[in-house]
Amino acid sequence: MTNAGRLTDAAAALRTATDLFDPQSLPAEHAKSLNALGVVFRLQGHLEDAASAFEKAASLFEQSKAPLEQGAANFNLGLAKRDLGDTQAAIRSFERARRLLEAKRVPSQAAAAARELGTALLVKGDLERAKATLHEAGELAERANDLVGLGGVANALGLTHLALGDFSSAVESFQDAVAANPRSIRPDAYAMGKANLALAYERADEAPRARLAARQALRVETAAEPVKNQAEGILDRLGTPPGDLLAVLEREDPDRWPGIVREELAGWGEANGTQIRAEAEAWITGLARGGERAGDLAEVWLGALLELTPGQMEHTITGTLEALGEQDQGIRRNFQSLVHRAMPRFHAPQFIRIKDAFAEIAARLGVDGWS
Repeated sequence: MTNAGRLTDAAAALRTATDLFDPQSLPAEHAKSLNALGVVFRLQGHLEDAASAFEKAASLFEQSKAPLEQGAANFNLGLAKRDLGDTQAAIRSFERARRLLEAKRVPSQAAAAARELGTALLVKGDLERAKATLHEAGELAERANDLVGLGGVANALGLTHLALGDFSSAVESFQDAVAANPRSIRPDAYAMGKANLALAYERADEAPRARLAARQALRVETAAEPVKNQAEGILDRLGTPPGDLLAVLEREDPDRWPGIVREELAGWGEANGTQIRAEAEAWITGLARGGERAGDLAEVWLGALLELTPGQMEHTITGTLEALGEQDQGIRRNFQSLVHRAMPRFHAPQFIRIKDAFAEIAARLGVDGWS
């Protein structure tokens, strides 16, 4: 059975249940059925019917002195009004929901109401109130240990900061949104956070960081089309030169290097050979120039290689050694020296694994100096 068929059957069953409960003698039971029916109507796209069901449910819950249920119905009504494009009506519903949903009793639901209220205020252009409401929503979501909710709040708060022209705060919020939505768990939300982070970096004149984030968003195949379009637009405006990884790391606190390199090398492991060689060449020449932090950067890079899957690690090392073979002797020697000196910093099993991987791939490619 299709999803549409299941929803049709559910609506029919809920209509029957609603008819069974007399709204005069059993108002709470009738309201529960109406609220559930409204949810189905909304999923079907019958938004006016959904809004009507939620309004009636909220009124009956109020009559039954059931504030939490009344708050839930008002929250659902706000969603339906938002979907209908009636932002002001959505705000009124979310305000009622937030008042009724007590944070001490239902913190996740209270956080959701505050989040949707803040988002609706953002759409309306009431930015300062949106910011304050979203900060409250974040505190409630954190109290409820609601990571998904935190991610949604952070994304909305980032958009609010962007609209206010506070780009540094927008960057922080979008970083929080990405952290709350790991790519392996919630890839679509991760991609949205990365695309918005790229936009914030662009507005802050941080082109290398913007390009890095935009490319990472585009690596999520399931990302929504508006997300892909936003990321592609940023790359169209800023170009796609290689070497952004090193440019970002040179201006970043070393404590954050591992996460940045790990995330970017995951992309190298999925890229085609031409893309890897271009990025690897920029990495090789940058490290070979020397500098007091070159050895530490080489260590972080090797650590990120070790965290890739075996296939991704082989693919990345192959592209790197191919790029290295095209460099002059001085660059090759300097880069090899950095990597060889960094390898023993790892524990014996990791040291042996990374050393053998370079040696085996180099032998296959006919590249000297890695045995």
